[in-house]
Amino acid sequence: MLRFALAPSVFAAVAMADGFTFTIGSPVAAQEAQFKTAAFVFRTEHCAEPAKSQITATAEGIVRGARRSVALKVAALQRPGVYAVFQTWGDGGQWVVVLKGECENENAGAIVPIGPKGFIRESSKFFPRPAKGPEVDASLKSLVEGESK
Repeated sequence: MLRFALAPSVFAAVAMADGFTFTIGSPVAAQEAQFKTAAFVFRTEHCAEPAKSQITATAEGIVRGARRSVALKVAALQRPGVYAVFQTWGDGGQWVVVLKGECENENAGAIVPIGPKGFIRESSKFFPRPAKGPEVDASLKSLVEGESK
């Protein structure tokens, strides 16, 4: 009987691991010339109909001590579910890009820090929901503290 009780919890963990999410990469990975100057590219994962997903992006930054927010255009590539984000938020300050997506009834979120040499994959955070304000604030704070060291 114990064996049957464990099965649903194992299934839930596997199902959660296969939920809608984002994967980020270098613009070179896009293999499309017009996107090679993007800040980064990303694709949706585990979305049955990626062309129908709803994706938004916002740059959140701190420039000379003041908080800034810039709505970003997400450019779709030829392959469904693959997108590019171009840097339109300016050169000064510390910035993170906040991705928010919806596919069918699932949500995904990501915070992608931007450093002097581009996006910082190792510090990026991914969520099974939109990122929350305190999470964005913490990522920005980490960038500010890292620059002052």
